[in-house]
Amino acid sequence: MKVFLNKLRALHIIMIGGLFTIVVISCSDDIYNDTDFVAGETFTDSNIRLILIDTLTVSTSTMKFDSLATSESTRILTGKYSDAVFGTVRASSYMQFLPETYTIDSEAVFDSLVMVLGYDNYYYNDTLQKNTIHIKKIIENLNPESDDYFYNTSKISYDEDDLGFYEYNPRPLAGDSITIKMIDDFGTDIFSKLQEKDIVNSDEYRDYFKGIALLPDETDNGSIIGFSKSSENTYMRLYYSTETEYESEQEYFDIQINATTTPIPFFNSITAEDPITPLQGLTDSKVNLESSDSNNESYIQSGVGIAMRVQFPSITSLYDIPGSGTILDGTLKIKPVAQSYNDNLKLRDTLAVYVVDQNNDLTETLSSTSYAILNRDNQEFNDIYYEISLSYYLEELYLKDRDIDDALILLPVDYNSTVDRFIMSGNGNGENETILELTYGIYDED
Repeated sequence: MKVFLNKLRALHIIMIGGLFTIVVISCSDDIYNDTDFVAGETFTDSNIRLILIDTLTVSTSTMKFDSLATSESTRILTGKYSDAVFGTVRASSYMQFLPETYTIDSEAVFDSLVMVLGYDNYYYNDTLQKNTIHIKKIIENLNPESDDYFYNTSKISYDEDDLGFYEYNPRPLAGDSITIKMIDDFGTDIFSKLQEKDIVNSDEYRDYFKGIALLPDETDNGSIIGFSKSSENTYMRLYYSTETEYESEQEYFDIQINATTTPIPFFNSITAEDPITPLQGLTDSKVNLESSDSNNESYIQSGVGIAMRVQFPSITSLYDIPGSGTILDGTLKIKPVAQSYNDNLKLRDTLAVYVVDQNNDLTETLSSTSYAILNRDNQEFNDIYYEISLSYYLEELYLKDRDIDDALILLPVDYNSTVDRFIMSGNGNGENETILELTYGIYDED
Protein backbone atom coordinates (compact mmCIF):
# COMPACT_ATOMS: atom_id res chain seq x y z
CA MET A 1 0.00 0.00 0.00
CA LYS A 2 1.40 3.36 -1.06
CA VAL A 3 0.59 5.15 2.18
CA PHE A 4 2.60 2.78 4.34
CA LEU A 5 6.26 3.48 3.80
CA ASN A 6 8.39 2.79 6.78
CA LYS A 7 6.76 4.07 9.96
CA LEU A 8 3.45 2.31 10.11
CA ARG A 9 1.87 1.54 13.43
CA ALA A 10 -1.42 -0.32 13.69
CA LEU A 11 -3.84 -0.52 16.59
CA HIS A 12 -6.46 -3.27 16.25
CA ILE A 13 -9.69 -2.92 18.22
CA ILE A 14 -11.90 -6.00 18.09
CA MET A 15 -15.50 -5.98 19.28
CA ILE A 16 -16.36 -8.89 21.55
CA GLY A 17 -19.68 -8.95 23.43
CA GLY A 18 -19.95 -5.16 23.51
CA LEU A 19 -16.44 -4.77 25.02
CA PHE A 20 -13.25 -3.65 23.32
CA THR A 21 -10.14 -5.81 23.42
CA ILE A 22 -7.11 -3.80 22.41
CA VAL A 23 -4.04 -5.30 20.78
CA VAL A 24 -1.17 -3.01 19.82
CA ILE A 25 1.06 -3.97 16.92
CA SER A 26 4.04 -1.68 16.35
CA CYS A 27 6.71 -1.65 13.67
CA SER A 28 8.77 1.06 15.35
CA ASP A 29 9.83 2.24 18.77
CA ASP A 30 7.81 5.47 18.47
CA ILE A 31 5.39 6.22 21.29
CA TYR A 32 1.73 6.13 20.29
CA ASN A 33 -0.28 8.96 21.81
CA ASP A 34 -3.81 7.59 22.11
CA THR A 35 -6.41 9.84 20.49
CA ASP A 36 -9.89 9.97 22.01
CA PHE A 37 -12.78 9.67 19.61
CA VAL A 38 -16.50 8.96 19.77
CA ALA A 39 -17.52 5.81 17.92
CA GLY A 40 -20.64 6.14 15.80
CA GLU A 41 -23.13 3.42 14.92
CA THR A 42 -21.12 2.32 11.90
CA PHE A 43 -18.14 1.68 14.14
CA THR A 44 -19.97 -0.09 16.91
CA ASP A 45 -21.55 -2.50 14.43
CA SER A 46 -18.26 -3.64 12.93
CA ASN A 47 -14.66 -4.51 13.66
CA ILE A 48 -12.46 -1.45 13.76
CA ARG A 49 -8.82 -1.07 12.83
CA LEU A 50 -7.03 2.18 13.58
CA ILE A 51 -3.93 3.01 11.58
CA LEU A 52 -1.50 5.80 12.48
CA ILE A 53 0.21 7.25 9.43
CA ASP A 54 2.95 9.87 9.37
CA THR A 55 4.42 9.32 5.92
CA LEU A 56 1.89 11.00 3.63
CA THR A 57 3.47 13.60 1.38
CA VAL A 58 3.21 17.17 2.63
CA SER A 59 4.06 19.79 0.02
CA THR A 60 5.46 23.01 1.49
CA SER A 61 6.25 26.26 -0.28
CA THR A 62 6.21 30.05 0.15
CA MET A 63 3.97 32.59 -1.55
CA LYS A 64 3.66 36.37 -1.34
CA PHE A 65 0.55 38.50 -1.65
CA ASP A 66 0.81 41.40 -4.04
CA SER A 67 -0.20 43.72 -1.18
CA LEU A 68 -1.94 43.79 2.20
CA ALA A 69 -4.58 46.31 3.26
CA THR A 70 -3.09 48.29 6.16
CA SER A 71 -5.51 51.22 6.47
CA GLU A 72 -7.25 49.27 9.24
CA SER A 73 -4.05 48.37 11.06
CA THR A 74 -4.52 48.47 14.81
CA ARG A 75 -1.34 50.47 15.42
CA ILE A 76 1.12 52.98 14.02
CA LEU A 77 4.34 51.30 12.90
CA THR A 78 7.65 53.03 12.31
CA GLY A 79 11.25 51.81 12.27
CA LYS A 80 13.82 49.95 10.25
CA TYR A 81 16.17 46.99 10.63
CA SER A 82 18.26 44.64 8.49
CA ASP A 83 17.57 40.91 8.35
CA ALA A 84 19.93 38.33 6.88
CA VAL A 85 17.05 36.50 5.16
CA PHE A 86 14.26 39.04 4.61
CA GLY A 87 16.47 42.04 3.76
CA THR A 88 15.94 45.62 4.86
CA VAL A 89 12.60 45.81 6.65
CA ARG A 90 11.10 49.30 6.85
CA ALA A 91 7.82 50.61 8.30
CA SER A 92 6.43 54.14 7.91
CA SER A 93 3.05 55.51 8.90
CA TYR A 94 0.78 58.05 7.17
CA MET A 95 -2.20 59.69 8.85
CA GLN A 96 -4.52 62.68 8.91
CA PHE A 97 -5.19 64.89 11.94
CA LEU A 98 -8.11 67.13 12.90
CA PRO A 99 -8.22 69.68 15.75
CA GLU A 100 -10.71 69.19 18.57
CA THR A 101 -11.60 72.90 18.38
CA TYR A 102 -11.54 75.62 15.74
CA THR A 103 -11.77 78.50 18.19
CA ILE A 104 -8.84 80.27 19.91
CA ASP A 105 -9.08 83.41 22.03
CA SER A 106 -8.08 86.47 20.04
CA GLU A 107 -5.69 87.54 22.82
CA ALA A 108 -3.94 84.16 23.09
CA VAL A 109 -0.24 83.80 22.25
CA PHE A 110 1.32 80.71 20.65
CA ASP A 111 3.81 78.76 22.79
CA SER A 112 4.69 75.45 21.11
CA LEU A 113 3.44 72.42 19.18
CA VAL A 114 4.45 68.87 20.07
CA MET A 115 3.58 65.38 18.90
CA VAL A 116 2.94 62.73 21.56
CA LEU A 117 3.21 59.08 20.46
CA GLY A 118 1.96 56.56 23.02
CA TYR A 119 3.57 53.13 23.03
CA ASP A 120 1.20 50.20 22.47
CA ASN A 121 3.67 47.52 23.72
CA TYR A 122 4.50 46.11 20.28
CA TYR A 123 8.08 45.99 19.04
CA TYR A 124 10.18 43.83 16.78
CA ASN A 125 13.95 43.30 16.74
CA ASP A 126 16.63 45.06 18.76
CA THR A 127 15.37 47.89 20.99
CA LEU A 128 18.87 48.48 22.41
CA GLN A 129 19.72 50.34 19.21
CA LYS A 130 18.62 53.93 18.70
CA ASN A 131 15.62 54.69 16.49
CA THR A 132 14.82 57.87 14.62
CA ILE A 133 11.51 59.45 13.64
CA HIS A 134 11.19 62.09 10.92
CA ILE A 135 7.85 63.92 10.85
CA LYS A 136 7.00 64.98 7.29
CA LYS A 137 4.13 67.05 5.90
CA ILE A 138 1.97 65.15 3.37
CA ILE A 139 1.41 67.23 0.22
CA GLU A 140 -1.38 65.28 -1.51
CA ASN A 141 -4.84 64.22 -0.44
CA LEU A 142 -4.78 61.12 1.71
CA ASN A 143 -7.25 59.15 -0.42
CA PRO A 144 -6.85 55.59 -1.76
CA GLU A 145 -6.23 55.27 -5.48
CA SER A 146 -8.84 52.72 -6.54
CA ASP A 147 -10.92 51.39 -3.65
CA ASP A 148 -11.58 52.02 0.03
CA TYR A 149 -8.21 50.82 1.30
CA PHE A 150 -4.59 51.78 1.50
CA TYR A 151 -2.05 48.97 1.28
CA ASN A 152 1.43 48.24 2.57
CA THR A 153 2.66 49.17 -0.93
CA SER A 154 0.73 52.47 -1.18
CA LYS A 155 2.71 55.66 -1.79
CA ILE A 156 1.91 59.25 -0.75
CA SER A 157 4.02 62.33 -1.51
CA TYR A 158 5.41 64.44 1.32
CA ASP A 159 7.62 67.49 1.78
CA GLU A 160 11.27 66.60 2.31
CA ASP A 161 11.70 69.15 5.10
CA ASP A 162 11.13 67.87 8.64
CA LEU A 163 8.29 69.19 10.75
CA GLY A 164 9.96 67.40 13.63
CA PHE A 165 12.88 65.05 14.27
CA TYR A 166 13.54 62.73 17.19
CA GLU A 167 16.24 60.20 18.04
CA TYR A 168 15.38 57.92 20.92
CA ASN A 169 16.03 54.66 22.72
CA PRO A 170 12.79 52.67 22.41
CA ARG A 171 11.16 51.62 25.66
CA PRO A 172 7.96 49.97 24.38
CA LEU A 173 7.28 48.02 27.58
CA ALA A 174 8.73 50.28 30.25
CA GLY A 175 7.86 53.65 28.75
CA ASP A 176 4.56 55.46 28.36
CA SER A 177 5.13 57.70 25.34
CA ILE A 178 7.60 59.89 23.50
CA THR A 179 7.18 63.62 22.88
CA ILE A 180 8.57 65.28 19.76
CA LYS A 181 8.77 69.08 19.47
CA MET A 182 7.60 70.30 16.08
CA ILE A 183 9.00 73.36 14.35
CA ASP A 184 7.60 76.70 15.51
CA ASP A 185 6.87 77.97 12.00
CA PHE A 186 4.41 75.12 11.46
CA GLY A 187 2.82 75.50 14.89
CA THR A 188 2.48 79.26 14.51
CA ASP A 189 0.84 78.86 11.12
CA ILE A 190 -1.81 76.46 12.45
CA PHE A 191 -2.39 78.71 15.45
CA SER A 192 -2.83 81.90 13.42
CA LYS A 193 -5.19 80.33 10.86
CA LEU A 194 -7.46 79.10 13.64
CA GLN A 195 -7.21 82.27 15.70
CA GLU A 196 -7.96 84.51 12.70
CA LYS A 197 -10.76 82.14 11.57
CA ASP A 198 -9.19 81.39 8.22
CA ILE A 199 -10.10 77.79 9.10
CA VAL A 200 -13.41 77.11 10.85
CA ASN A 201 -14.26 73.47 10.01
CA SER A 202 -12.74 70.08 9.19
CA ASP A 203 -13.05 70.45 5.41
CA GLU A 204 -11.05 73.66 5.43
CA TYR A 205 -8.50 72.15 7.77
CA ARG A 206 -8.01 69.09 5.51
CA ASP A 207 -7.50 71.39 2.53
CA TYR A 208 -4.84 73.27 4.46
CA PHE A 209 -3.10 70.35 6.15
CA LYS A 210 -3.29 66.95 4.39
CA GLY A 211 -1.60 64.95 7.14
CA ILE A 212 1.79 63.72 8.31
CA ALA A 213 4.17 60.86 7.63
CA LEU A 214 6.32 59.23 10.32
CA LEU A 215 9.49 57.88 8.73
CA PRO A 216 12.61 56.12 10.07
CA ASP A 217 16.06 57.38 9.18
CA GLU A 218 17.90 55.71 6.30
CA THR A 219 20.77 54.86 8.67
CA ASP A 220 18.59 53.18 11.30
CA ASN A 221 19.14 49.48 12.00
CA GLY A 222 17.35 48.67 15.20
CA SER A 223 13.68 47.88 15.64
CA ILE A 224 10.18 48.58 14.43
CA ILE A 225 8.01 50.10 17.14
CA GLY A 226 4.23 50.13 17.52
CA PHE A 227 2.44 53.26 18.73
CA SER A 228 -1.20 53.60 19.67
CA LYS A 229 -3.80 55.06 17.29
CA SER A 230 -6.04 56.05 20.21
CA SER A 231 -6.73 59.77 20.56
CA GLU A 232 -6.02 59.39 24.29
CA ASN A 233 -2.47 58.23 23.65
CA THR A 234 -1.34 59.74 20.35
CA TYR A 235 -1.98 63.36 19.30
CA MET A 236 -0.46 66.72 18.44
CA ARG A 237 -0.81 69.21 21.28
CA LEU A 238 -0.73 72.96 20.69
CA TYR A 239 0.18 75.06 23.73
CA TYR A 240 -0.71 78.72 24.00
CA SER A 241 -0.94 81.37 26.70
CA THR A 242 -3.63 83.81 27.67
CA GLU A 243 -3.15 86.82 29.94
CA THR A 244 -5.33 87.25 33.00
CA GLU A 245 -5.41 90.19 35.36
CA TYR A 246 -2.66 88.73 37.51
CA GLU A 247 -0.73 86.18 35.44
CA SER A 248 -0.26 84.35 32.19
CA GLU A 249 -2.12 81.02 31.99
CA GLN A 250 -0.97 78.22 29.71
CA GLU A 251 -3.65 76.29 27.87
CA TYR A 252 -3.70 73.76 25.09
CA PHE A 253 -5.87 71.87 22.64
CA ASP A 254 -5.24 68.60 20.87
CA ILE A 255 -5.12 67.78 17.18
CA GLN A 256 -6.14 64.14 16.92
CA ILE A 257 -5.87 61.32 14.38
CA ASN A 258 -8.89 61.41 12.07
CA ALA A 259 -10.70 58.12 12.68
CA THR A 260 -14.13 59.19 11.43
CA THR A 261 -13.68 59.82 7.71
CA THR A 262 -14.38 57.05 5.19
CA PRO A 263 -12.17 55.79 3.59
CA ILE A 264 -9.90 55.90 6.63
CA PRO A 265 -7.06 58.40 5.98
CA PHE A 266 -4.41 56.20 7.57
CA PHE A 267 -2.05 53.40 6.56
CA ASN A 268 1.27 51.76 7.31
CA SER A 269 3.78 51.36 4.52
CA ILE A 270 5.72 48.13 5.13
CA THR A 271 8.44 46.90 2.78
CA ALA A 272 11.32 44.42 2.74
CA GLU A 273 14.07 45.14 0.22
CA ASP A 274 16.90 42.91 -1.00
CA PRO A 275 15.93 39.61 0.65
CA ILE A 276 17.72 36.35 -0.15
CA THR A 277 17.70 35.34 -3.82
CA PRO A 278 14.85 32.76 -3.62
CA LEU A 279 12.48 35.32 -2.06
CA GLN A 280 13.27 37.83 -4.80
CA GLY A 281 11.48 35.50 -7.21
CA LEU A 282 8.13 36.07 -5.48
CA THR A 283 7.04 38.79 -7.90
CA ASP A 284 3.44 37.61 -8.32
CA SER A 285 0.97 36.14 -5.84
CA LYS A 286 0.47 33.11 -8.10
CA VAL A 287 4.15 32.12 -7.76
CA ASN A 288 4.94 29.33 -5.30
CA LEU A 289 8.51 29.00 -4.09
CA GLU A 290 8.94 25.31 -3.34
CA SER A 291 10.84 24.49 -0.15
CA SER A 292 13.18 22.31 -2.20
CA ASP A 293 14.29 25.50 -4.00
CA SER A 294 14.88 27.46 -0.80
CA ASN A 295 17.12 25.39 1.45
CA ASN A 296 14.17 23.12 2.40
CA GLU A 297 12.61 26.06 4.21
CA SER A 298 9.39 28.04 4.02
CA TYR A 299 8.96 31.64 5.10
CA ILE A 300 6.41 33.89 6.80
CA GLN A 301 6.54 37.67 7.13
CA SER A 302 3.57 39.70 8.27
CA GLY A 303 3.13 43.24 7.02
CA VAL A 304 4.80 42.31 3.74
CA GLY A 305 2.49 39.37 2.99
CA ILE A 306 4.85 36.39 2.80
CA ALA A 307 3.13 33.17 3.85
CA MET A 308 3.99 29.50 4.25
CA ARG A 309 1.86 27.36 1.93
CA VAL A 310 0.95 23.71 2.65
CA GLN A 311 -0.77 21.12 0.45
CA PHE A 312 -1.61 17.45 0.82
CA PRO A 313 -1.38 16.05 -2.73
CA SER A 314 -1.49 12.36 -1.74
CA ILE A 315 -4.40 12.42 0.70
CA THR A 316 -6.60 10.42 -1.70
CA SER A 317 -4.08 7.57 -1.65
CA LEU A 318 -5.85 6.51 1.54
CA TYR A 319 -8.30 4.85 -0.86
CA ASP A 320 -5.54 2.30 -1.59
CA ILE A 321 -6.08 0.87 1.88
CA PRO A 322 -8.54 -2.05 1.62
CA GLY A 323 -11.91 -1.49 3.25
CA SER A 324 -14.07 1.50 4.07
CA GLY A 325 -12.53 4.09 6.36
CA THR A 326 -12.50 7.65 7.58
CA ILE A 327 -10.03 10.13 8.99
CA LEU A 328 -10.48 10.32 12.77
CA ASP A 329 -7.69 12.72 13.55
CA GLY A 330 -5.09 14.71 11.67
CA THR A 331 -2.37 16.96 13.06
CA LEU A 332 0.18 18.92 11.07
CA LYS A 333 3.47 19.62 12.82
CA ILE A 334 5.76 22.40 11.58
CA LYS A 335 9.12 23.15 13.17
CA PRO A 336 10.72 26.60 13.14
CA VAL A 337 14.29 26.36 11.87
CA ALA A 338 16.70 26.15 14.81
CA GLN A 339 18.51 29.43 15.61
CA SER A 340 16.20 31.41 13.30
CA TYR A 341 14.49 32.97 16.32
CA ASN A 342 15.64 34.63 19.53
CA ASP A 343 14.52 37.22 22.08
CA ASN A 344 14.48 39.92 19.41
CA LEU A 345 12.94 37.81 16.64
CA LYS A 346 10.30 36.09 18.69
CA LEU A 347 8.08 33.13 17.91
CA ARG A 348 4.41 33.90 18.49
CA ASP A 349 2.20 31.47 20.38
CA THR A 350 -0.42 31.40 17.62
CA LEU A 351 -0.54 31.65 13.83
CA ALA A 352 -3.73 31.98 11.78
CA VAL A 353 -4.52 29.37 9.13
CA TYR A 354 -6.26 30.39 5.90
CA VAL A 355 -7.42 28.49 2.83
CA VAL A 356 -6.32 29.61 -0.65
CA ASP A 357 -7.16 28.27 -4.08
CA GLN A 358 -4.69 27.25 -6.78
CA ASN A 359 -4.15 30.94 -7.65
CA ASN A 360 -3.42 31.79 -4.00
CA ASP A 361 -6.61 33.80 -3.65
CA LEU A 362 -7.93 33.72 -0.08
CA THR A 363 -11.19 31.82 0.14
CA GLU A 364 -11.73 31.38 3.88
CA THR A 365 -10.24 31.11 7.33
CA LEU A 366 -9.80 27.43 8.13
CA SER A 367 -12.21 27.69 11.06
CA SER A 368 -12.78 29.81 14.13
CA THR A 369 -10.98 27.24 16.26
CA SER A 370 -8.15 26.08 13.97
CA TYR A 371 -4.86 27.82 14.62
CA ALA A 372 -1.25 26.83 14.49
CA ILE A 373 -0.40 26.55 18.20
CA LEU A 374 3.21 26.66 19.39
CA ASN A 375 4.05 23.56 21.42
CA ARG A 376 6.88 24.23 23.87
CA ASP A 377 6.48 21.09 26.02
CA ASN A 378 9.98 19.87 25.15
CA GLN A 379 11.62 23.23 24.75
CA GLU A 380 14.59 22.19 26.92
CA PHE A 381 15.43 19.64 24.21
CA ASN A 382 15.02 22.25 21.43
CA ASP A 383 11.92 20.40 20.28
CA ILE A 384 9.55 23.24 19.45
CA TYR A 385 6.88 23.05 16.78
CA TYR A 386 3.56 24.46 15.64
CA GLU A 387 0.69 22.01 15.48
CA ILE A 388 -2.60 22.37 13.62
CA SER A 389 -5.65 20.14 14.01
CA LEU A 390 -6.88 19.40 10.48
CA SER A 391 -9.29 16.48 10.80
CA TYR A 392 -12.30 18.13 9.17
CA TYR A 393 -10.29 19.81 6.40
CA LEU A 394 -8.46 16.58 5.53
CA GLU A 395 -11.69 14.59 5.52
CA GLU A 396 -13.13 17.06 3.01
CA LEU A 397 -10.06 16.61 0.78
CA TYR A 398 -10.24 12.84 1.17
CA LEU A 399 -13.93 12.72 0.26
CA LYS A 400 -13.30 15.13 -2.62
CA ASP A 401 -15.75 17.61 -1.13
CA ARG A 402 -12.98 20.18 -1.45
CA ASP A 403 -10.72 20.98 -4.42
CA ILE A 404 -7.48 19.01 -4.12
CA ASP A 405 -5.64 22.09 -5.43
CA ASP A 406 -6.67 24.08 -2.36
CA ALA A 407 -3.88 24.87 0.08
CA LEU A 408 -3.41 26.21 3.58
CA ILE A 409 -1.33 29.27 4.34
CA LEU A 410 0.06 30.42 7.68
CA LEU A 411 0.26 34.06 8.75
CA PRO A 412 0.30 35.87 12.10
CA VAL A 413 -3.19 36.66 13.35
CA ASP A 414 -2.57 40.43 13.11
CA TYR A 415 -0.68 40.20 9.82
CA ASN A 416 -1.53 43.78 8.74
CA SER A 417 -0.35 45.35 12.02
CA THR A 418 2.96 43.58 12.67
CA VAL A 419 6.27 42.76 10.94
CA ASP A 420 6.94 39.35 12.54
CA ARG A 421 8.97 36.89 10.47
CA PHE A 422 9.39 33.12 10.72
CA ILE A 423 11.59 30.54 9.01
CA MET A 424 9.97 27.10 8.96
CA SER A 425 11.31 23.67 8.14
CA GLY A 426 9.72 22.43 4.93
CA ASN A 427 9.46 19.00 3.43
CA GLY A 428 12.81 17.36 2.77
CA ASN A 429 14.38 18.83 5.92
CA GLY A 430 15.34 15.50 7.50
CA GLU A 431 14.08 14.81 11.00
CA ASN A 432 12.90 18.43 11.25
CA GLU A 433 10.66 18.32 8.20
CA THR A 434 6.98 19.18 8.30
CA ILE A 435 4.91 16.06 8.92
CA LEU A 436 1.26 15.10 8.94
CA GLU A 437 0.12 12.61 11.58
CA LEU A 438 -3.12 10.84 10.71
CA THR A 439 -5.36 8.46 12.60
CA TYR A 440 -7.31 6.52 9.98
CA GLY A 441 -10.12 4.22 11.00
CA ILE A 442 -11.13 1.19 8.88
CA TYR A 443 -14.56 -0.08 9.87
CA ASP A 444 -15.51 -2.42 7.05
CA GLU A 445 -12.61 -4.34 5.53
CA ASP A 446 -13.00 -5.97 2.13
